Parts: sequence; C-alpha cells; structure tokens
Amino acid sequence: MQFDAASRPADLDAATLAQRFAAGTLTPTEVAEDVIARVTEREPELNALYLFDPEQVRRDAAASTERWRAGASRGPFDGVPATVKENIARAGQPKPAGTAVPHPPIADRNAPTTDRLLEAGVVIVGSTTMPDWGMLSSGVSSLHGITRGAIDPALTSGGSSAGAGTAAAAGYGPFHIGTDIGGSIRLPGSWQGLTALKPSEGLIPLDVPYAGRAAGPLTRTAADTIRLMSIVARPDPRDYLTRPYAPMDWSTDPLPPTGMRVGVQLDAGSGLPVEPETLAVIERAIQRFAAAGASVEPLDPFVPPEVLDGLVDFWRTRSFVDYAALGEAERAAVLPFIAEWCAAGEHVSAAQTVRNRNRIDEMARLTRAATDPFDLVLSPVTPVAAFPAEDPMPITDPLQTMGHISFTVPYNMSGQPAVSIGAGRQADGRTVGLQIASRIGTDDRLMRVAAWFESVRGDAARVDWTALGRA
Repeated sequence: MQFDAASRPADLDAATLAQRFAAGTLTPTEVAEDVIARVTEREPELNALYLFDPEQVRRDAAASTERWRAGASRGPFDGVPATVKENIARAGQPKPAGTAVPHPPIADRNAPTTDRLLEAGVVIVGSTTMPDWGMLSSGVSSLHGITRGAIDPALTSGGSSAGAGTAAAAGYGPFHIGTDIGGSIRLPGSWQGLTALKPSEGLIPLDVPYAGRAAGPLTRTAADTIRLMSIVARPDPRDYLTRPYAPMDWSTDPLPPTGMRVGVQLDAGSGLPVEPETLAVIERAIQRFAAAGASVEPLDPFVPPEVLDGLVDFWRTRSFVDYAALGEAERAAVLPFIAEWCAAGEHVSAAQTVRNRNRIDEMARLTRAATDPFDLVLSPVTPVAAFPAEDPMPITDPLQTMGHISFTVPYNMSGQPAVSIGAGRQADGRTVGLQIASRIGTDDRLMRVAAWFESVRGDAARVDWTALGRA
C-alpha cells in the first residue's frame, strides 16, 4: 500500500494507530513496513539503531496483525512500533553499553520494561545507541561512532539516550524508551524538540537499579508519553526501588496550571550560565503559566557547586573502577575521552569517595526541601543548546564535563519526576526545552500539565515532524 508523504504511518501517533488498527483501515504490518522504510532512509547517517532486524520486526508485526484480525489484541497499542535503549535488556541480546570492549554481556532475560512492552503487543523495532557507559551527553561512542540529531544531523543527538532521542525525532515509530541518571532522557528531548520524561524513582522498574537512575519515554508528543507510561509504569519485584505508588490516571486531557503554585528557577547556582537565547525562550514559557492563572514565584539556587562537583567526582571514581577491571586490550577500546575522564578518579581516597557518595543524599535533601512548597518548578532543561555532533560534551575538556546538567540532575537524586517539552528555538533554529518538575508520585498530573503547555506554546515551539520525515 502506498501512503501520502504527509501522512505516513511512521509519523502517526499511537492513538491514531490504535484507532486505525481497531477499525481495520491500517495494519501493524503496513506500519512496520513504513517504519522499516524510514529507518532505511535515515540510517546510517543518523546512526540511531544498534540492533535492528527487519525480518524479526516483520514477524512480530504480522503476529500483531493476526491478533487484531482475530479480535484478540493484547490491548489498544498492540502493533505500535517502539525502540528501547541498548542498556535495557532484551533476552539473548548483547548489552555493550556503548563501548567497543569485546565480548559484551548477553542478557539472560528481559528487563521489566521490555516485558511490559511485549505483553502489550508492542513491536520492538530495535535497540538504540548510547555513548560509552552512558557517561556522555552526546551520541559519541567507541562502538557505534556518532549518533546525530534528526532535525539537523550536524548537531548532537544528546545523550546518553542518544539513539532513543533520534529515533523518536526521525519517526521510527511513536514509542521510545531511554534511561536517565543525570539528564540522559531530558537532554536529547531538549535538543531534538521532544517530550521526554524522567519519571518518579521506581515508577518504571529497572533490571539494574542505581541511585538516581530511571527509565522513561521520549516521544514527539506529550500524549504519546502518557500512553507509553500507561504500559510501562507498573511494579516489578526485580527492582528493589519500586514503590507502592497510588494508582495514576494516565489521561491525556490537558490540565491548565490555574491556581497552582509554580516555582521558577533560572539560575541553578552551579554549572554553566544559561545562554541568553535559551533564557528568553524559557521566560516566554513562564509567561504562559502566569497568563493561565498560576502563582509564579522565583526559586533561588539550591544545589551549591561543591555538591554537583562531588557527585560528578563520585561517578568518575565509580567509572574508573569499571575501567581498571578491564584488560589492557579492553581498556584500549574505550573512548579516549571517557578513559581520560575516569582516570582522574584513580587516586581519590576512600574517605573522599565516601564524602562524594554522600553528595547524592545531600542533593536529594536540598532538592526536596527547596521544591516541596511548589506544585511545579519550571527551569531550562539545560543552559546550552545543541552542539556539534562530533563533540562528546558541550565542554570538551574531560576534566570539566558536567556543567550542563545542573538543572536536570537534582531531580534524579531526589526521585522527583521532571519532563522536557519543546518551548521554542534559538535564532539559528536549535530547539530549547522547558523542564517542568513536580512532587514525587505526581507523574500523571505533571504530564497533563505538559500536555496543556504543548497546546498553548505556539507554532514557533513546534517541530513539523511530517516535513522532517520528508527530509
């Protein structure tokens, strides 16, 4: 079947696909073929996919098509295409974590997220790329090479959920899952004009939980993020950080912030200064909240530089432990930037390592205390716009790497949900994301506010995804 270039199945949102599957006017097989065609058109230039088996995609889509024909679908999103980041386990598949180190571990079972997707009948298109050990905010990898942004391939994808962000922006289906320990979902979201949610701690179970780590959606719309959350936000005993959250209502109905108390943080107090054009975009977004009847108040910086620096030094030491455990040939395969970055952790004392580890708890306490009075907190996602795809970080000095995560990482450590949603562009067209954070366990309400903002943000903040699909 031939489709008009302006309404290709690969560009349809999950609700439209579900409606058309149920009506019999479109099949998962037809959608899969168009997604495969899209992947063929955009790869290998974008380099978003690590594991991509088109024949397996076809088989899974055919099975979904038969379930719909038999009246036995596994749910409304049976047959909807999705990707998962390469560090999200798929049974029998390697998990190289972005490094060219030989003999990567092979997953012996699915991650909880993978299981939830398959139980819902979602068709997994492939696993998406990431940089070495997920410790870069770009798509630069010793294994994969360079993953590029879909809007402008000269610019970074963002990272470490590099391929997830690019796959979402390029239209490799509507659902994409990444992971985030300091901004790795929201940074690609900001730099590629997406909606990208780091959910509350433990809301989406992980097979390898870790302090601050979360899995979450990257999608073209707030509504598709909400729909994806309805599938994957379910407890699983494999994650010891899973919490008994109250049931959430994953409604896509926009929720205006009328009467809400909204904190505004334009200075993180650490890291890089906010670029003037980014600041202007965020200030315009704040005006939308005020005009809707929110009580908007300034929020002073709450994470001192030494707290952020201590956390980053702890990550550096932790990564050095992994690096030092490799053989000489294996160490040579690691991206030189990462090798140099983590080598600085070699001579950190045990006492200092403990003090650095304690910065996680300190950051969590400071963030919860500062933001608890507010229903929502608005800020830039990151102080800077997208940088060249070849650069591993906005700052290319391996010893000064993390100044761009000062707005994002506090919510990893506090466990609070935070979403990036496109708010506008700089003069040269680079996208700018607004971060909206809220109290832990209010992800459903947060996303409804994000859906409201999406509806009022104006045309200048929107990406023409169908035009991008014709690129």
